[in-house]
Amino acid sequence: MRGYDSFVTEVRKKVFTEVARLAYEGGEYGRKIEEIPYRIVPGEMASHRESIFLERAIAGERVRLAIGLPLRPVYEHKALSDGISASAIAEKYYDPPLINIINYACNACPTKQVRVTDVCQGCLSRSCQQVCPRDAVTFKQGKSVILQDKCIKCGKCADACPYHAIVRMERPCEVACGMDAIGSDEHGRARIDYDKCVSCGQCLVSCPFGAIVDKGQIFQLIHAMKSGFKVYAIVAPAFVGQFGDLLPPEKLTAAMRILGFESVVEVAVGADLCTLDEAREYLERIPGKNTYMGTSCCPAWISMVETYFPDQFDHISMTLTPMVLTARMVKKEHPDAKVCFIGPCAAKKLEASRAHIRSDVDFVLTFEELQGMFEAKDVWFADVEGNEPLNQASGGGRGFAVSGGVASAVQEVVLKLAPEVEMKIAGAEDLRECRKMMALAKAGKYNGYLLEGMACPGGCIAGAGTIRPIKQSANLVEKYKKEAPFETPLYDPSP
Repeated sequence: MRGYDSFVTEVRKKVFTEVARLAYEGGEYGRKIEEIPYRIVPGEMASHRESIFLERAIAGERVRLAIGLPLRPVYEHKALSDGISASAIAEKYYDPPLINIINYACNACPTKQVRVTDVCQGCLSRSCQQVCPRDAVTFKQGKSVILQDKCIKCGKCADACPYHAIVRMERPCEVACGMDAIGSDEHGRARIDYDKCVSCGQCLVSCPFGAIVDKGQIFQLIHAMKSGFKVYAIVAPAFVGQFGDLLPPEKLTAAMRILGFESVVEVAVGADLCTLDEAREYLERIPGKNTYMGTSCCPAWISMVETYFPDQFDHISMTLTPMVLTARMVKKEHPDAKVCFIGPCAAKKLEASRAHIRSDVDFVLTFEELQGMFEAKDVWFADVEGNEPLNQASGGGRGFAVSGGVASAVQEVVLKLAPEVEMKIAGAEDLRECRKMMALAKAGKYNGYLLEGMACPGGCIAGAGTIRPIKQSANLVEKYKKEAPFETPLYDPSP
């Protein structure tokens, strides 16, 4: 749903804005939070659901999740403000689960089915019936009918229909989940198997009913700023263009200071460090210790390997992710500061909550959540004055945002460090494709390769927290990559 406005994206935007405004204004949170659903869903009549009370109830749960609070159980009374006082603090990590389904917002969409539409002409060839391997297609009153108890969902009838009158129906969140972590509860509503879920967030941006929501830290971040902490924003390479033409990279730092941030650092700097480390690690491990090596940057890809290929986990690079490397760099220079990673990724929230990383990254926000902060502070990008170019990283580091960027950056450094080494690379985007790639690697098909896994189709620019269309973002990142002050992290600026 990236790149165009809908009721779902509009509600998300309003929720983040209202939560940010609540934190900035302070005061009596218990009373103020109860008013928010009425601002998000004003009036007397429902616009998109059967009642305005349902719309407001869903908006209320979204507000709670954006604050980092859990969903309320439907079977007992709890105030919307329940737990908010304990969350009005300068530091709070995500309580599991990170990705949540608001049950009464779920449409209980049908799972995989093949259906005949009204377009059926009742033709004489009856090709749909002829190709069906289970005799699941019959005719009633001259029209094709599929017997669901016999149908095996192969789709051969749909392929054979000359009028394209037969369609394959699949639940969008299930299709988007490359981990097969989404099933159904006893009421037919979507349910997440958290033993499989890696928090990539692709389900939440694929649900047309906005029933799947991740937790946020906007509330705690703003409290940290108000408490006097210096908070440094480390911004993922995919940021370029996310906020439109009126906020180019050179104005970003000035805009972020209006929100209360101390300064801004490109995570592409950490990507450069990651590139160097992975290049050296590849040269040490391949061949010898391992037959192939996987990149370390995408936390959802790493979790997928842990879940489905635990015996292959030692093939994954031990290098820290660009987010963590950048955060450690900032905290080394500013030990008392807090660090907020701002990026496109829901899985980064999960990564930052792990015990060994909590001291490095204090907050994780998506671009959507940051947009809510800009809205809450009435920041007009056209009026922002500032000219502080982010010239800290190489083109290769900036290219991490797009699928293939990590592996190609590492390959380029390996070529310079050891030109005699023939380094081959392969990549997959979307966790289903990543699983296929890992199966082949396990079977010995990628010996000598560096494998890049990306959970999101297109790379980080397609993360669950992005705003702009994926293709547009890819073009903007490529342009920004070319504008980098140097091409690779091996550049030596000394004369």
